[in-house]
Amino acid sequence: MIQFLLMTPATGTNSDTSGGWFNIVFLVGIFAVMYFFMIRPQTKKAKDQKNFIESIEKGTKIVTVSGIHGRITKVNENGTLEVEIDSNTKIVLERSGISMEMTKARLENKAI
Repeated sequence: MIQFLLMTPATGTNSDTSGGWFNIVFLVGIFAVMYFFMIRPQTKKAKDQKNFIESIEKGTKIVTVSGIHGRITKVNENGTLEVEIDSNTKIVLERSGISMEMTKARLENKAI
């Protein structure tokens, strides 16, 4: 399909050069749309996730990647977190296993 759009009509004169400029503008427009609607939001979301994971403290209610809800009870020196998922039930997780804060998870579930 792109080849079809990029094809210029064969003419005998060189006076019609607007077709070449249109193709360049069209390609730049496609890349701009891809950047603003796909790449930029994805990069922003990844940056926000990284900032959240780095700012986790004791007492924060979280949701893991696998969907387990819990509260952080201890931040270990080796980068792992101790999460209480029920009374007297604790698990140890890596920071990368945290998906989001629990309040955000509840807001997203209500929106659906």
